[in-house]
Amino acid sequence: MRWEFATATRVIFGPGTRREIGAVARKFGQRALVVTGSHPERAAELLDLLQAAGLEATVFTVAGEPAAAVAEQGATRAREQGCELVVAIGGGSALDAGKAMAALATNPGPVMNYLEVVGRGRPLDAAPLPFIAVPTTAGTGAEATRNAVLAVPEHRVKVSLRSPLMLPRLAVVDPELTLGVPPAVTATTGLDALTQLVEPYLSCRANPCTDALCAAGIPLAARALPRAFANGDDLAARTAMAQASLWSGMALANAGLGAVHGLAGPIGGQFAAPHGAVCAALLPSVLASNWRAVRERAGSGDLAARFIAVARWLTGNERAVVEDALDWLTGKLRDFGIPSLRHHGIAESHFSALATQAAAASSMHGNPVPLTPPELMAILRAAW
Repeated sequence: MRWEFATATRVIFGPGTRREIGAVARKFGQRALVVTGSHPERAAELLDLLQAAGLEATVFTVAGEPAAAVAEQGATRAREQGCELVVAIGGGSALDAGKAMAALATNPGPVMNYLEVVGRGRPLDAAPLPFIAVPTTAGTGAEATRNAVLAVPEHRVKVSLRSPLMLPRLAVVDPELTLGVPPAVTATTGLDALTQLVEPYLSCRANPCTDALCAAGIPLAARALPRAFANGDDLAARTAMAQASLWSGMALANAGLGAVHGLAGPIGGQFAAPHGAVCAALLPSVLASNWRAVRERAGSGDLAARFIAVARWLTGNERAVVEDALDWLTGKLRDFGIPSLRHHGIAESHFSALATQAAAASSMHGNPVPLTPPELMAILRAAW
């Protein structure tokens, strides 16, 4: 069996590690484009640390989930300011935006040249600027992935700019930065991380290394997320979730995802729906549909055993079956106040088009079994 594994060049993990950012960033250059989320004041400490290390910073704020045009604007700013590196601090949107800006800064031209699905999908010609990721939420794992998810409004979809060259040069994962995250965001980002551990484990592209990450990460997230939701100052729970999120990024970057993210892409491109909330709403129905398809088409064996393992890791019950996992997930969505898809403005009339778009999404390539458009529509109906 041949397999590969790639991740960020260097990862620094642990409470307080953000204080090392100045010294390590200085090795990449003197001028940095600092990409922040919609609350740039949260990057004040990082900016002070960079300045103390002798770096000049140009701040670029990304309000909400990044669009392809925003990535182009940031890349232009980086070139105009002579930036030698990109540092992104924030949630997955800020990290994806920074990752894309670092790539486009050295690969000029329309972003559509490089986008998957709706673009030309060309490989990058040049290595991106060195990229440093500093996550402030525990969810997307973008600090360890090789893609940046960008909205393309004219196509009403979210797609990836992807390249092995886009893996961060450095990820600084400090769980203390997640202590102020509100419960609702803790829930949606945490369930996104959990989804990104379940889907790679069940993926047709899973390998022994991603299996190890998912086998450790699924039970870790399942036990820690309710604690972090109930008490945002529980540093042990926050640390566990930061670790699970990091592992989820490593796993998805190497094993791919599945129908949850295949459907989440077109939904996110057409509706004002937070990515994590959409993934959370879809996970139980996707798991149920995949389990049904596996039993009908693949029978018993290794793949079926993987579903049973996921059920036991999620529930903490050594005798659990998949139906127990579905009950556990449904209960967590209720406990965390996760809305169904209809609350995001999705109507039944949208199901057919969403299913068609999802079938063409790159994430679908990792789904454990192929799903038909009627099956994808049934998933949407169950999550609606």
